Amino acid sequence: MNETYTAFAGFAQTWGLLYFMILFGIVLAYALWPKNRKKFDDAAQIPFRED
Repeated sequence: MNETYTAFAGFAQTWGLLYFMILFGIVLAYALWPKNRKKFDDAAQIPFRED
């Protein structure tokens, strides 16, 4: 059982890291994409609006 756990832990650590790095890159690209700038600028101004 110890070998199984070690193999699974190694697999999860390696591929989990890769998965989260790719996910971070996608989120970062989405946040910095020029097309989304107006949407994020509008959302940033919501707290300052007077209704």
